[in-house]
Amino acid sequence: MKIKKFEDLPVWRLSLKITRDVYDLTSKKTFARDFGLRDQLRRAMISISSNIVEGFEKENNNEFIRYLKIAKGSTGEARNQIYIALAVGHISQSEFNSVNNDLLSLRDQISRFISYLVTQRKKGNFKNK
Repeated sequence: MKIKKFEDLPVWRLSLKITRDVYDLTSKKTFARDFGLRDQLRRAMISISSNIVEGFEKENNNEFIRYLKIAKGSTGEARNQIYIALAVGHISQSEFNSVNNDLLSLRDQISRFISYLVTQRKKGNFKNK
């Protein structure tokens, strides 16, 4: 299946789902008042989906790979922040486990997508405008 728009990308759809979950968590009473951590976590989540989209829209696979790597880095940043949220009591262990598992899955999907694009480059099936 040829991907024609970023909305077709499974990694983007998963990032959007996790972002909705994070917004729900960070809207809860104690978390909502921790403006620094709340905003930093939200920014990290926004960065993930935004970098996926920006890389896709560049229509250049070298750039797409670069932006996917940035998005992958932001999954690590978000994971660190939910560890902090757990440590200070803003989220429960089960909430942490759910978001962390989703972020790990997203990180792995992004990694596999990067590997696929690199393989296509080596085969000469690489879009580079």
